[in-house]
Amino acid sequence: MSDTNRLLEAAKALSVVLQSHSIPHAFHGSVITSLLTNSPRGDELFCVVEGGSSHPFRRVREAVRGNDSFTTTHSPWSNRLHVTYRRLIPAIEIEILPAGEHGPRRLDNYTTMKLYGIPFLTLSEFVRAKLKSWAIRGSERDAHDIVFALCQYWNRLDINRVPEHDMNQFVTCHRAAALSWAALKRKYGM
Repeated sequence: MSDTNRLLEAAKALSVVLQSHSIPHAFHGSVITSLLTNSPRGDELFCVVEGGSSHPFRRVREAVRGNDSFTTTHSPWSNRLHVTYRRLIPAIEIEILPAGEHGPRRLDNYTTMKLYGIPFLTLSEFVRAKLKSWAIRGSERDAHDIVFALCQYWNRLDINRVPEHDMNQFVTCHRAAALSWAALKRKYGM
């Protein structure tokens, strides 16, 4: 089983649990790039979760409580929650991210898309999330995902969801994205 298929299995299983508890959510990470290129080597999976009446971490912990397929690990000092899907060996770890901090505030038909029946961030929201992550960490994995999405799907991106200053800085460091960024700006009359 490929790494990408393993991540999809874990995402599907968590999505079923979250949907059964009416928790809006969407996945992202390098798994999107792997799915769009039919690459078997996906290695990163995040799940953005809306809070509703309580914190997203609490909602997720309550949803997976008692489910033999999942365990949760909360690190209060770093404000992170990881859900581990234990049906596969090695297990798959999914980092839970609060909506609004690490993705759009609302996860709806405008901010999510279905891939393989699983909710993922739209390409615009994916680029926005990856760009924010790249600005903080400077990760080459994030840069690769941004370049791919921008160069392959620039005509499908909503420029209103892409921070212009951050993208200009990104393009200065990653010239491969310059033509697509310029084309997107022209499309929107900028």
